[in-house]
Amino acid sequence: MARQAFIYGTIILFAANLFNRILAFVYQYLIMSLIGAESYGLYQMVFPTYIMALVLTTAGLPLAVSKLVSEQAAVGNRAAAQKIFRTALVLLLVSGVAVSSLMFMLVSRLTLPILPDSRVVPIFLICTPAIFVVAVSSAFRGYFQGLLQMAPTALAQVVEQVIRVSIGLYLSLKFLPLGPQYGAAGLASGMVAGELAGLLAILWLYFKQKKHRPKEARGSVPGVFSIIRALFGLGLPVAAGRLVASAASAADSMLIPLRLQAAGYSLREATTLYGQLGGAAFTLLTFPTVFTFSLATSLVPAISEAAAKKHFVTVQHRTAEAIRITVLLGSPFLVFIYFFSTELSGIFKSPNAGGVLSTLALAGVFFYLQSTSAGILQGLGHPQLPVLHAVAASAIKLIFIYYLTAIPSLGLKGTAWAYNIAFILTSSLNLAAIARKAGLILDLEKLVLQPLTAALLMAGVILLTKGRFGSIPLYLELLWEFALGIAVYLTVLFLNKGLTKDDLKRIPLVSRFV
Repeated sequence: MARQAFIYGTIILFAANLFNRILAFVYQYLIMSLIGAESYGLYQMVFPTYIMALVLTTAGLPLAVSKLVSEQAAVGNRAAAQKIFRTALVLLLVSGVAVSSLMFMLVSRLTLPILPDSRVVPIFLICTPAIFVVAVSSAFRGYFQGLLQMAPTALAQVVEQVIRVSIGLYLSLKFLPLGPQYGAAGLASGMVAGELAGLLAILWLYFKQKKHRPKEARGSVPGVFSIIRALFGLGLPVAAGRLVASAASAADSMLIPLRLQAAGYSLREATTLYGQLGGAAFTLLTFPTVFTFSLATSLVPAISEAAAKKHFVTVQHRTAEAIRITVLLGSPFLVFIYFFSTELSGIFKSPNAGGVLSTLALAGVFFYLQSTSAGILQGLGHPQLPVLHAVAASAIKLIFIYYLTAIPSLGLKGTAWAYNIAFILTSSLNLAAIARKAGLILDLEKLVLQPLTAALLMAGVILLTKGRFGSIPLYLELLWEFALGIAVYLTVLFLNKGLTKDDLKRIPLVSRFV
């Protein structure tokens, strides 16, 4: 039953994640088309610092709640599971109030000295209530996930995204005539409204289920202080990794516009270019992660289980499979993104970001491997290693951003090369650590030769057919080229045995037909 619940939950979360990613993609298109890159650039300057505050508030507790509740629920000790949840909820309530209040009071002092545009201050003020809202909702999500009930989290995510998009777009369009900063304020307001709607949805489900919840079985119930120690013992390493990532993003949001100005751009031009980097280039580059992340995540618990049982051959096999599947899924998207970078960026009203996107695509497979390899190391019991590797890569990335972005002939392309260096370094360090800890010897034929052959043939077909469809609309050409490229890619993989029947069985919904 537990395995069935896990598979069912994985499918629900995958479907919700896919829906949300598609809706976010459409939202991003509407923002760049109707609101503009300058407004989005202002919003993006605030967002990394907001995420950092959120990481400090939650301290990795939602994941810890999920694990501890799951352990107690597995032995039928619902009283202990409830006490763990309530303790975490109180901690998150207190931290949410404290951090959001502190950020609200200090926002001017924190932002003006470090962010290059003073227009972000009111946007930051709008975002601060969301810190409290997310902290509270994360406790409920961790609780439901610990019980292997993924539907509440999925529903809350969908409600949150729908409200975020509808209210954010409405308010941005309404206030945009007053100035770009007001358009950005509309986006921030939509984000806060979405988080609040998600919290209300998951609260409704919690109290609805509470009426039908079985009576708490009495068992050994741990004390509050032992629960707090367990929560922070599990949560702090996770929080450290997320804090590093959010701190790196915050540093990027401060440095990139400044170095663009050093390259000769005005403040408004630098803000607009920064908005195009996040609003167009990274939106397109990260879209395939809805597939790579879902499949890679499903393998991580299996790796952790095999490692705990000291089944090292199984660990090596599952680790290699996670890496291979990530490469197989990411490669065709990167080929398509590379050859149609200008057209895809043009859809987001950012044709100048085409060169940036094609540059990022060159190292995109390492970008996808970052999360997979980090998850594997966590499954192997070494969560500190991805954090250390990310810190080293982020420091080097900032050095390259500082020098390359300020070169007038490179500008934002220099920023893209700095990101590529960080992608390659982080993934390489993670993979080297996996090889040491798991004794893994990667099969270069399966990992490199087979997907590379398929990707090169796909690229050849695109080169031969691109622009040869007459005057058909752009979206039809893109759909046709993508479908043709995927068909070629899959055909070659089946012929060279890079894709097998067993691979198809791992895909939710597809597996039942194989």
